[in-house]
Amino acid sequence: MRILLVGDIVGKPGRQVISRAMRGLRAREQLDFVAANAENAAGGSGITPAIYHELVQAGVHAVTLGDHCFRRREIFPLMQSDRRLVRPANYPSNAPGRDFTVLHTRNQTPVAVFILQGRVFMPPVDCPFAAADRVLAQLPREVRVILVDFHAEATSDMQLMGRHLDGRVSAVLGTHTHVPTADECILPGGTAFQCDVGMTGPHESILGRRIDRVLQVARTFRPAQYEVASGDVRLHGTIVDVDPSTGRATAVRRLCVDQAAADRLAGPPGATDSGGTNRF
Repeated sequence: MRILLVGDIVGKPGRQVISRAMRGLRAREQLDFVAANAENAAGGSGITPAIYHELVQAGVHAVTLGDHCFRRREIFPLMQSDRRLVRPANYPSNAPGRDFTVLHTRNQTPVAVFILQGRVFMPPVDCPFAAADRVLAQLPREVRVILVDFHAEATSDMQLMGRHLDGRVSAVLGTHTHVPTADECILPGGTAFQCDVGMTGPHESILGRRIDRVLQVARTFRPAQYEVASGDVRLHGTIVDVDPSTGRATAVRRLCVDQAAADRLAGPPGATDSGGTNRF
């Protein structure tokens, strides 16, 4: 089976390229399952219920959230009720939301998804290694395909998590830095790994924000609103092929869809996915 993790979706430009490209992308790449990190989807910080439903309608099966997951309080009830939405598993147990989910593809293959937040150069959180072990212990034995989004800043942190989970999950793919890394590989135990899958949003920017605003703050320390940029919009992610009988990865590769490619994937105006965008 083939799964895709879409990297950090930033603001309206990121959402628009997802909505435009995903139908054609799922068909072209024969994707069985799509997860996306959307903690920056609402104006560059947080997510709202309307945006969540927009991503699901576009064809995203599971949405992961990182350190900005609680920026929009209106998402709290949905985090409690919708099993397709997960926040970091190493947050306190009484924090809003769920720490993992198990969903099924159209052919009824169960897929577990969870996200962990790193500790190096990040806000204080519980141990991600212990949280990973706890989640794996709770998963039903029949669940073999397991996707882990590791939301972390330091590549050393990311590599450690990859090695910690090698052979126990299908993929450990990083998010948060918004910069794709060229280290995708399959670790000795059969786990696909990459430090960061990149950003889905405007790349004529500083990590999705207007260059002039970020430069102003960096050069003068005068506060300014970090508005989402608009130029050179791309969808970044990573595709992993997994043997569903063992849960081991058999291939991993980076994905980049620019605006021109997204337009081609969208097809003629009015085209729809006759199979339904999110049917399990």
